[in-house]
Amino acid sequence: MKKKKRSKLKWLWISLLIVFVLVATIGIYVFTVYSSIKSTVNETSHEPVEAIDTEVTKKKLENRESLNVLLLGVDEREGDRGRSDTMIVMTLDPTHSRMQLVSIPRDSRTEIIGKGVEDKINHAYAFGGSEMSVATVENFLDVDLDYYVRVNMEGLEQLVDAVGGITVNNTLEFSQDGYTFTKGTNTLDGKQALSYVRMRKKDPEGDVGRNERQRQVIQGVLESGASLTSVTKIHKLIDILGKNMVTNMQFADMQNLMTNYRNVSANTTSYQMTGKGKFINDIWYLMVPDDELTKTKDMITEYGG
Repeated sequence: MKKKKRSKLKWLWISLLIVFVLVATIGIYVFTVYSSIKSTVNETSHEPVEAIDTEVTKKKLENRESLNVLLLGVDEREGDRGRSDTMIVMTLDPTHSRMQLVSIPRDSRTEIIGKGVEDKINHAYAFGGSEMSVATVENFLDVDLDYYVRVNMEGLEQLVDAVGGITVNNTLEFSQDGYTFTKGTNTLDGKQALSYVRMRKKDPEGDVGRNERQRQVIQGVLESGASLTSVTKIHKLIDILGKNMVTNMQFADMQNLMTNYRNVSANTTSYQMTGKGKFINDIWYLMVPDDELTKTKDMITEYGG
């Protein structure tokens, strides 16, 4: 009996040891991921800009007030800063559990703040990087931005694959880069998503149509990323973002957003700014009228941003 009892105790201790080792291993791995995120954000991806008042943003974050985030999708290649092909002002309103995405046409003619010239708004990034882009968008829309997130469009392919693909609702059937996108629901992998957002010439709405597809893909990545539960996939996502994303957010800001602003995805609306095309010195620009600028500003302000 004693031998049998000792045997049971032995297996009990072995079982407890196995559980302890598993819990410890998972804990160490989770801590490693946590440390990796913190290091990636604060050291690799963090780039502040003078145009944004961080103290004001910090208070708004602490009080759970609405925030305006500028999303910049840039096409950067080696030896070339590139231009911001995608410019979206995302307003997060936690009080009413809603989010708004406002797309700015890249050819919109406006004053480039810090350069002293009028040009296409997407040239601000080519002239002065994120700093000039933020300042120019703030002046263009007469709103204050709290954060910016710059993503290299080359990294978009990897991001889509990292979240396991995305689903979009396509309104225009077309072919691009050997892929055919039918009307209705399309499930896309990374390469398909990149082709989906880059098509412009075959779209009768031009940049307007492309901006809508870009919004769909960004929203798809956000939704799929928010549902990830695999620690391994999260680690991979962090690595991709670290190589392709730059922001003025710090790790603590992201933690706060995940905790107190995650409800905003419950209700998402989008808007595409409009205007009329015009040639000036043989260069085509989109002229956005004052009433459209006022309407857009009021939309952002109504969300509390």
